[in-house]
Amino acid sequence: MIVRIFRAVIHDDKIDHFRTFMLDTALPLMRSQPGLVSITPCLPRPETPNEFCLVMVWTSVDALAAFAGEDWQKPHVHPDEEGIVKERFLHHYELAEAA
Repeated sequence: MIVRIFRAVIHDDKIDHFRTFMLDTALPLMRSQPGLVSITPCLPRPETPNEFCLVMVWTSVDALAAFAGEDWQKPHVHPDEEGIVKERFLHHYELAEAA
């Protein structure tokens, strides 16, 4: 399984807007994708007040690529994110099986 961690740094004046987008648009869209095992939304903390995170687990790279396309290793920009997100970070890992 593939773990995909997406972090977004949001412009100061757009934090509430992005929170609404993530919870009301991105999460329902992601949850409907075949091959998505789990998704965990993470909200800002005082030490990182502009940073949001999504931790996703996918059954395979093929399932992830079916959703994200051939360029699945790059963060995608939803049209609703334009002008809101300052920086994006995306990382992928193999899920370690529990012993």
